[in-house]
Formats: sequence, C-alpha cells, structure tokens
Amino acid sequence: MSIITISRGSYSRGKEVAEKVANKLGYECIARRILLQASEEFNIPETKLARALHDSPSILNRFNYGKEKYTAYIRYNLLKHLQKDNVVYHGLAGHFFLKDVPHVLKVRIIANMDVRIEEEMRRENISEDEARKILVKDDAERRKWSLHLYGVDTWDPCLYDMVLHISRMTVDEASEIIVDACQKPSFKTTPESQKVFDELLLAAQIQSLLFEQFPTVNVTVRDNRVFITCQGSLEDKQIPERINAMIKEIVEQQVLEVQITPILRPD
Repeated sequence: MSIITISRGSYSRGKEVAEKVANKLGYECIARRILLQASEEFNIPETKLARALHDSPSILNRFNYGKEKYTAYIRYNLLKHLQKDNVVYHGLAGHFFLKDVPHVLKVRIIANMDVRIEEEMRRENISEDEARKILVKDDAERRKWSLHLYGVDTWDPCLYDMVLHISRMTVDEASEIIVDACQKPSFKTTPESQKVFDELLLAAQIQSLLFEQFPTVNVTVRDNRVFITCQGSLEDKQIPERINAMIKEIVEQQVLEVQITPILRPD
C-alpha cells in the first residue's frame, strides 16, 4: 500500500500517466475532486479555488480568503482523502503537502516544449505561436503560484523521487516504471510512516478549524501532543481559552495534550 503524487505541466501527458498507473495498480486516481470537496465543506466558491490553482499570485491575493486560508483548506481535504492509501494524485502541491511522509512516491512528469506545443495546437485548434505563448504563460504562472503559496519551485528535481521525460518514452513505459518503483520496500506503508501521515492530517484538521478566527495559526502534532502558535492582540488574553474551546471535541476524542503559545502584539 502506498500513495503516488504526480506533478506535471500542462500537455505533458501527466494526467494520462497518472490514470494508467492507477489502472495498473487498482488505485483511485484523483485531482479536481479535492477542489470540489473543499468548496463544499468550507463554502468557498469552486471557481475561486479553480482560478487560484492556475492564476498568478496577484489574482489569489484578491480573494477574501487569502493564500493561507486556501492552503489550509486544500491541504486538509487532500490529506483526508489520501489517508486510506492506494491513491494516485495528479495536480499541484501534492509533493509539498506530503514531503515528510516516507510511503509517498513523488513523481514529476516533463516533456519537450515542441511536443507540448503540438498537443496544444491539436486540442485547441490554434496556431503554433498561440500555443507557445499559452504554454510559456501557463508554466510561468504555475511556477509563481507554487513559489508564492508554498515557497517551493516545482521545477526543482530535489522535490521528487523520480523525474520522467515523457518525450523519450510512451505513457505505458512511464507508467510501468512508476508501478515498479512504488512496489519497492522504500515506498510501502509502515506503522511508523502512517503515524507521520496521521499527525500531518490531525494538524491540518485543527488548523482548518481555527483559521477563520486565527488566520496566523500554526499547528504541529507529535506523539499525541498538539503544538499551536498564533498571533493576537495584547488585549486578547483569552486566546488559549478560545482555542481550547474550539478544538475540545477533537482533543477529547483522541486524548491529546495541547500546548498553546500566543504571540501577543500591541495594536
């Protein structure tokens, strides 16, 4: 059992590879569904989340929800869905949210620009110049989006366990390589790696609950201990009490110890 994340550029055939891998392994293949779930659960218009995935940081900054809130909601929904294992996720940010989980195989699919241009021309029935401009702009937007939102460059090969140049192989060949790699012992789920994942999920759940009232909140979980920091006004001395009240049900259900550190600032 394992999780596979596939990062890809537009028209790099990454979606086809992801679907082929999922079919070969009998895994679920997901992407846009995470947007739909976040939209429904947190009452955020899906169009805003969809645009935030593909538009520049300047567009994202105009949303009332902001980059931090958007990140918190998407992270929680993605992790919640991946908890059951045996999933292939293709889309932005999967490798970032899961970078510390050992049983996740992180793959990047790349393709030559001329191959991508031909595919764009075919699908959109446009000229070569138009296709090139669209792809260059899309690549730049995605790179800026990842840098702005997560502080990582999606083009950095160090973020991935494997980078496949699809222009030099078929979709079937690429999928076979990924299927073979994910079955290696390094990417099998263990009790220790599942614990890492479960702690990430719990932290994401708590942060998503607190974010509306505490947009600067940061949450980590280690060994049944929850560490929470957030900024607040010097006049707001009730921050720990308010936070404890909001997460009381989760804490009691999972028998957690909570440590809250308010960072008070003068107004």
